[in-house]
Amino acid sequence: MAKDTTGRLHVTVKSGGKRKLSSKLWLERQLNDPYVAQAKRDGLRSRAAYKLREMDDKHHFLKSGQVVVDLGAAPGGWSQIAAKRVGAVEGRGRVVAIDLLEMAEIPGVTFAQMDFLDADAPEKLRAMIGGGADVVMSDMAANTTGHRKTDQLRIIGLVENAAAFACEILNPGGAFLAKVFQSGAEADLLAQLKRDFATVKHVKPAASRQDSSERYVLALGFRGTRPGGDA
Repeated sequence: MAKDTTGRLHVTVKSGGKRKLSSKLWLERQLNDPYVAQAKRDGLRSRAAYKLREMDDKHHFLKSGQVVVDLGAAPGGWSQIAAKRVGAVEGRGRVVAIDLLEMAEIPGVTFAQMDFLDADAPEKLRAMIGGGADVVMSDMAANTTGHRKTDQLRIIGLVENAAAFACEILNPGGAFLAKVFQSGAEADLLAQLKRDFATVKHVKPAASRQDSSERYVLALGFRGTRPGGDA
């Protein structure tokens, strides 16, 4: 072990054996990430919880009594923060979450394992929600190919699908938050969001790794109509 520039002990993972270099670097990054260690101490499912908490502390889109939809929820860091902030455990608000992967139960969160891109997924999700939602948030990420342009198209495709769903289900004044990468949301998507929401911006919380291209698009003040309501 050696100390890094902040004085913390730095864990180095040995190479060799069956471990690939990419796996070695990922494991080293996890072991030396202060947010990963803090999440364990705080009883949170992932370091991503701090990203959502930081973004909400600044932009205040999670409020008591709201209905929140969490797309790509596993392992559950965002759902934990959302459930606490909307009062889901006390029955004031609700959090509905889905993911391709299994997710252990979280108090106040209704979860279903499904692929959001399946043709019948949006209808199943609407049935789970049982009405309109106040916040739709997506931390979904497409499987990468290593080809930058292809990966960017896949990521934007996910965000576009999530945004389309949000515009179908959000109550007036609602919010949409989604992970994007590289240069952020594409021009066409941004233009659409700006038509549908009062405020649209890119945000990068401090809890995001500085060497990552990850950032988020946040749209506030949905201009649409309440689902099933009048214009």
